[in-house]
Amino acid sequence: MKICCACGARPNFMKIAAVTKALRRYKELKPAIVHTGQHYDNHMFKVLFDDLGLPRPDYDLEVGSGSHAVQTARIIERFEALMLKEKYDLVIVVGDTNSTVACAMTAAKLRVPVAHVEAGLRSFDRSMPEEINRIVTDAVSDLLFVSEASGLENLKREGVHDKHVFFVGNVMIDTLLAHRERARQSDVLSRLKLKPREYAVLTLHRPSNVDDPSVFSRLLDGLQVIEEAMPIVFPVHPRTLARLKEHGLLRRMEGASGYRLVEPMGYLDFLRLMDCARIVLTDSGGIQEETTVLKVPCLTLRENTERPVTIEAGYNQLVGSDPDRIHEGFRRAMQAPANGGGTPEKWDGHAGERIARIIFEARNGEIPRR
Repeated sequence: MKICCACGARPNFMKIAAVTKALRRYKELKPAIVHTGQHYDNHMFKVLFDDLGLPRPDYDLEVGSGSHAVQTARIIERFEALMLKEKYDLVIVVGDTNSTVACAMTAAKLRVPVAHVEAGLRSFDRSMPEEINRIVTDAVSDLLFVSEASGLENLKREGVHDKHVFFVGNVMIDTLLAHRERARQSDVLSRLKLKPREYAVLTLHRPSNVDDPSVFSRLLDGLQVIEEAMPIVFPVHPRTLARLKEHGLLRRMEGASGYRLVEPMGYLDFLRLMDCARIVLTDSGGIQEETTVLKVPCLTLRENTERPVTIEAGYNQLVGSDPDRIHEGFRRAMQAPANGGGTPEKWDGHAGERIARIIFEARNGEIPRR
C-alpha cells in the first residue's frame, strides 16, 4: 500500500513524524513523505526534520510563500502532477494548513482515499483561514482521525457517518512524549541565561494578531505587566518579524528590558524552553496542547480555540488581545496550583500506532469511501 504523507508547515512535521514512524512498523505499508515547501526556512523545516529524526522528504514541491490563493493553487498544481506519477493508494494529511486542504482536495478529485489526522476541530470562527481549511478537508476525507472528544461531537453534528470517524488521540503528543527526555539534554536555558520557572515564552503568528498594528500594539500593552515581572522569550516567526518592522513595533520590543527576541528554534530546544517555563503566551493551536501535557499554564491570545479540551484540563485560558483580560489571566495563572489538571483522554503517546493499525486493517481496499 503506497501512502503519501503530505506536510508543509512546522506543526505538520511534528504530527507526520509520529504517523510515519508507526506506519513503518508494517512491512505492507510504504509511506513516503511529501513536503509542499510551504515552510522552507532552515529553522522552520530542516532543523526540525533533524530534531525529529525524520528522513529528508521523498519529494519537495518547493511552493514557497504567497497569498492563500496563490500558495494553495501552486500546491494543487504540483501535487496533482506527483499524484499522477506515483499513483498513491492513500493520502494522509495533518492539521489545518494550506498544504492540508490543497493536498486533500487534489487527492479527492483524483478519487484517491484521504485520511485527515486531527479531524473535527472547530473554532466556529470562519474569519480564520485555518477554520475553512478544517471544514473543507473534513468534507472530502474518508478516514477522519480525531484527537479530542469535541471533534466527535462536531463531525456528528455535521452529518459524518460513524464508520468514517476514529477517536485515536493526539499525534502531536506522541512526538512530545517521545522526545521529552532528549529535550532535557538541550542547553537552551544556559545559552539564554534563564532559570527554570522564572521566565515566560511568547509565540505570535496569526494574521488577526500581527497584521493589524492596533491589535499588535494592544497585545504588547497587555504583555507589559508580564514583561516587567519576568523575562519573556520570544522566538520570532519570520512573518511576525516582518510585521514588527512594518508597524514600527520592533524598536518598542527591543527597547523593553524584559523581552528576549530570538530566532525560531528547533523542536528540542523549544520543547525544553516550554517545559521549564513559568507561563506560555501564544496564539498557536498546537502549543495549547503541548502546554496542557507539560502542565505549564498557557494564556491563549485569541478569542476562541478549536481545542476546548485544553481549557477543560485546567491549564489554558482564553484572553484575546485585551490588556485587562491578559492581566487577569496572568494573575490567575500565577495563583493556580502547580498540578491543577489531568491529561486529556488518549493523549498517551500511542495515537500514531492507533492510526497505523486502522490503515493496516483497511489496506485491502476496505477504506470506507465518502
